[in-house]
Amino acid sequence: MIVRFWGVRGSSPTPLAPEEMRDKIASIIQRIQVSDLQNAESRQMFLSKLPPELFGALGGNTACVEVLTKGGTTLVFDVGTGLRELEKEVKKFRKKITEYHIFLSHFHYDHLLGLPYFGAMYDSRMKITFYSPFPNLEKNLAEFMKVPYHPVGWDSFAADIDFHVLRKGEVVQLGESEIRWIKRNHPNGCVSYKVSEEDHSFIYSTDTELKEQDFQRTDANLSYFQGADAIVLDTQYTLGEAIEKYNWGHSSYSLAVEFVREFNIRKLYLFHHDPMNADSVMEGILQSAQRLDARLEHRDGKSLDIDLAREGHTFEL
Repeated sequence: MIVRFWGVRGSSPTPLAPEEMRDKIASIIQRIQVSDLQNAESRQMFLSKLPPELFGALGGNTACVEVLTKGGTTLVFDVGTGLRELEKEVKKFRKKITEYHIFLSHFHYDHLLGLPYFGAMYDSRMKITFYSPFPNLEKNLAEFMKVPYHPVGWDSFAADIDFHVLRKGEVVQLGESEIRWIKRNHPNGCVSYKVSEEDHSFIYSTDTELKEQDFQRTDANLSYFQGADAIVLDTQYTLGEAIEKYNWGHSSYSLAVEFVREFNIRKLYLFHHDPMNADSVMEGILQSAQRLDARLEHRDGKSLDIDLAREGHTFEL
């Protein structure tokens, strides 16, 4: 399967502020030496050595993660503003997608904001299936589109739309891929999804406040988390912020590191970045997470592979 991030921020869209862009440019200029400008090769070498907080950006769109299965099925996890970036990619490269399977974690604004502007919804040739264990799935989406909050209602969509309310313990089978789900701790409820095919698995667990019971090695936890290849996990807070904002429904990077180690998950992507944190702050959080992991003893003697979820980043399992 191929996984790609289209939206990685939490709570609200976060455009790159002009002053932050100016600071990035100023910092880059200060690093330039005459030798860096001699030719195209030297310029490229200079750019390649810049730290990630200067050369590039995490992105400011809210949650949207795409999974392309081995069988060519397109899965979309949440439809925040990152959904429009997915659509741009499809149009730019003229990809022929006729069907989307959209799995919703919950119905908070930041996870729905891209849906009213998703062109596929207005295309009668498209087949779109929404999945959620919440029984009011269709009603919640229709309410989100009502006037005066949006100029047109749900009935303006022309696509062939279906709603699949997931039953407790239900496993969705799409070709060779299986999608499972479990509940997570978050105000008004939230769910995590796990995609498995052959010997590989990927877990999407946004808006998750990790609790003591999540670390228990129960049959349910072991079955869902143990040995997964990669997890996208809510790490909006530092530990101090998580304590201060207890029961707000988000986790700290430190708890995430301990959780992933507990279940021997191979790759951790820090996700749902706080909209108040600049790229430089997020890179500092990544380094703190990596240092924490380095101080902890691993059962297998290996360090975790930890990174920030970054818009446009793609990886394959």
